[in-house]
Amino acid sequence: MDGFLSWLRHDTTGLLLLAAAGVALLLFLIIKVKVEPFIALVGTGVLVALVGGVTVEQLVGTPIKSSDSLIEKGFAGILGHITLIIGLGTVLGAILERSGGAEVLLGRLVRVFGEKGTPLAMGVTGFVLGIPVFFDIGIFVLAPLVYVAAVRGGKSLALYCLPLLAGLSVTHAFLPPHPGPVAAAGLFHVDLGWIIIMGLACGIPAWFVSGILWGTWIGKRVNIAVPEDRIIAESEEAKRHEPHIGVVALVIGLPMVLILGATFGNVFLGASPLRDVLTFFGNPAIALTVAVLLAMWLLGIRSGMTSKDLSELSSSSLRPVAMILLVVGAGAFFGAVLSATGVGAAVAKSLSTAGLPLIVSAYVIACGMRIAQGSATVAIVTTGGILAPGLAAAHYSQPQLALLVMAISSGSIIASHVNDGGFWIVSKYFNMSVKDTLKTWTVLETVLSVVGFGMASLLWAFV
Repeated sequence: MDGFLSWLRHDTTGLLLLAAAGVALLLFLIIKVKVEPFIALVGTGVLVALVGGVTVEQLVGTPIKSSDSLIEKGFAGILGHITLIIGLGTVLGAILERSGGAEVLLGRLVRVFGEKGTPLAMGVTGFVLGIPVFFDIGIFVLAPLVYVAAVRGGKSLALYCLPLLAGLSVTHAFLPPHPGPVAAAGLFHVDLGWIIIMGLACGIPAWFVSGILWGTWIGKRVNIAVPEDRIIAESEEAKRHEPHIGVVALVIGLPMVLILGATFGNVFLGASPLRDVLTFFGNPAIALTVAVLLAMWLLGIRSGMTSKDLSELSSSSLRPVAMILLVVGAGAFFGAVLSATGVGAAVAKSLSTAGLPLIVSAYVIACGMRIAQGSATVAIVTTGGILAPGLAAAHYSQPQLALLVMAISSGSIIASHVNDGGFWIVSKYFNMSVKDTLKTWTVLETVLSVVGFGMASLLWAFV
């Protein structure tokens, strides 16, 4: 028994078997036994950690101190980032719906793209607004638009959310100012201009195939209803005083502009009061707070809502958030467990010595890291760190280095599954079961990955 446990904990094959068994048990508990996902995630994570050799002290800490334990850091790492953002984004979305702002914006998009082109409009919105904001922030701010589109069109929620998600995902993985491609550019010493050029060249086809072609095809075949607690009826007062499209665009676009300002301020400005101001207001929590306060005034008070109305609206909109936070935190804990057992490191080591062509190695290592530990950004940074030392003396051109970054970025988003916090955000925010999320979102991410890598490989032959 001891020999088997040692093999399971230290051999690459054993570690992969442990990870696969953990994921299989988790899916069995959620899909077949119908255990609440966050309970299944915590229980399976604890079991995998103990079998994988994580000590009790590492896992839960001591009676005196537990802040450094895996269970607390696994939850806190993701929740510290998204809790405020989810809360503020939810309130902002509720105000947009109640005021009629989401309906006004959707109406404008439908006039531009046509009724049948609404899924395409969602995809374009996700791509454009996904450039300055993180993936999860884009979901929290734009989800009300998807709910309104699904209710108005009378079709599956998946038909409208998948193109949006593809746009948000491709910008998060392929384009600055998102942390993954920026970090890889720094590791490979490649100019951000080339990252943007190659990111668009690889990302746009990948977004179109995964989000528009695949997303609309599967969206018509998986029937997802808009959750009742997400439908916030437009008030009678708002129907008489619908907001101007410019006001709606200001409320939605302001946090995007503030966040982008902070990013470019830190890149192009030296230490100065102006950079401090941009950094402060460009923090996602601060930017969304400003947007919520502005929405309360422009879309709430000026549209006839009272302070009591806004308070009740905020409270009711936040009620579904608790379960989302629990599931996302538990998913992050499960991913942290897999990292702590050494699965990610073992995968990276074995793949880096496989003798594949460079651009294929970059993609395969990133795929392995993504599947093993869940985070796209970690997969990009880890793969970049593995490959960077060997590139220093190879004299690759800037376009070639940028394409290597694209190959890594493509691998970093493949097969989002139960160890990825984004998987649970998509599942809970868009009312999908685990099975439906695997059929739609996981496949979408895989199509996005394969097409992105295909474009990078094609361009590699010409640069």
